[in-house]
Amino acid sequence: MSRTNYIVTYDICDPKRLRKVFKACRDYGLHLQLSVFECDLTAAEKIDFESRLRGLINREKDQVLFIALGPSETRGERVITALGQSYVRVDPPCYVV
Repeated sequence: MSRTNYIVTYDICDPKRLRKVFKACRDYGLHLQLSVFECDLTAAEKIDFESRLRGLINREKDQVLFIALGPSETRGERVITALGQSYVRVDPPCYVV
């Protein structure tokens, strides 16, 4: 099944909804910056992700953008450059139980 690479970014007006949207995005992608994720999704995963987000946001006040970057198979190595502060990859926390 082919995958497409997306930049997913959002503006959420309510802190409680913001946390829920952040967690949903974290489940589907790589956290790049405050409200920006890179997601590598199949068509079915995108539908699931959008459905989950629709259930979380207020359509009158919030916005989520999916920016398609093209097929993942043909994407070259990811190159991120930064203006201002250096880009630092955000790794998810590691919990030891």
